[in-house]
Amino acid sequence: MRATIFGRGARPRAITPTGAVGGPDAAATRSGPDRAAGARQPGHRRGVRALAVAAGLVLLLAACAEAEEDLDDAEVEDTATEEDADSAPDEVGDAEDTDAVEDEQAAEEPEPEPEPAVDPAEVGADELGVVPVLMYHQLREDGGSVYDMTPEEYEQELRWLFDNDYRPITVTQLVRREIDVPAGTKPVVLTYDDSTTSQAQLTDDGELDPDTSLGILVEIAAEYDDVEPRASVYVITSSLFGGTERGEQVLEVLHGHGMEIGNHTHNHPNLRTLGAADVQDELATNIAVVTDLVDDAEVVTLSLPLGVFPEDRDLAASGSSDAGSYDHEGILLVGSNPAPSPFAAEFDPLAIPRIRSSVDPDAEFESAWWLEIIEAGGSSQPFVSDGNPDTISFPAERADELDPAFEDRANPY
Repeated sequence: MRATIFGRGARPRAITPTGAVGGPDAAATRSGPDRAAGARQPGHRRGVRALAVAAGLVLLLAACAEAEEDLDDAEVEDTATEEDADSAPDEVGDAEDTDAVEDEQAAEEPEPEPEPAVDPAEVGADELGVVPVLMYHQLREDGGSVYDMTPEEYEQELRWLFDNDYRPITVTQLVRREIDVPAGTKPVVLTYDDSTTSQAQLTDDGELDPDTSLGILVEIAAEYDDVEPRASVYVITSSLFGGTERGEQVLEVLHGHGMEIGNHTHNHPNLRTLGAADVQDELATNIAVVTDLVDDAEVVTLSLPLGVFPEDRDLAASGSSDAGSYDHEGILLVGSNPAPSPFAAEFDPLAIPRIRSSVDPDAEFESAWWLEIIEAGGSSQPFVSDGNPDTISFPAERADELDPAFEDRANPY
């Protein structure tokens, strides 16, 4: 910026020797004496004044120039500051924008498919294989009928199962497809009908008697690192483990061991001989008694007495009476073959076959006979777990046996 001491469009004004300011003709209009006095001023005084005026002008111009330079510098600095402010990142805003982008990308990415716990081929996983559902009744020293076993035979069968990598699950786990046994092992379902004293009693200290079926199961399971004493116990509520108050207390102990308590009616009748109302009362009363004795018990599976359905087959699955209501997710037969895999298209949770238990390999269609066939493979090869409950692993050539409802979990190899 250029400094000036002149007003815009003004004529230059002369500074007179006396210091008066006026136009160029000002001295000519003065009176004669004044002019004469001015004429009499020595020449050197006029020179000194002129020099002083010039020096002042120089200083004034220098000051203006310095001010203009400072102003320019300030403008440059302000401009730089504004540019810096414009270019400086908004740290909070940028962080929020980055998070938003990452969240959007994560939302767009599909969920990864669940991976098997191990290579299914390494453990021979086949989760379309059969599952043996074994049926136990009483322990008798003399062996009893074809439905019973001696304590020694029963122990022999349990140890054989666990030594050969069978791991017990409940019927409810089977029908809900919640099979969580280790990789390379095979599920087996142990079921106990009739709630007799040979199946369970309590010792004086309130524990399961180790000489009963379920007491023996607990004792033997404890010898293995990865075996739980899981069982499905189908009770007759009019005669719980001897029909005494002590027998009623057995239910809470079994429940505490993680065993399933199932419906076997209140009085064990042949349901085919009953009318619809009596069928429903038998089944509803059982559940009412069990849940009264064990508050958090979940009774959702049924073992048909004698393996016989009522006339109206649907009443075995659901119904109600004055005692309450029931809705069974699984129903057990007294059939003589292994159950299909719960992931197979042919599996029917409301008609699950069972195998009578016997250690005699020559007793056709009983447990030792069937287990030998299952172990040999072929068309009755066993269900072998891949160790991951979220995937269903099987040899690729069996793909057409899979229930289409589970295709999203299929892991053929």
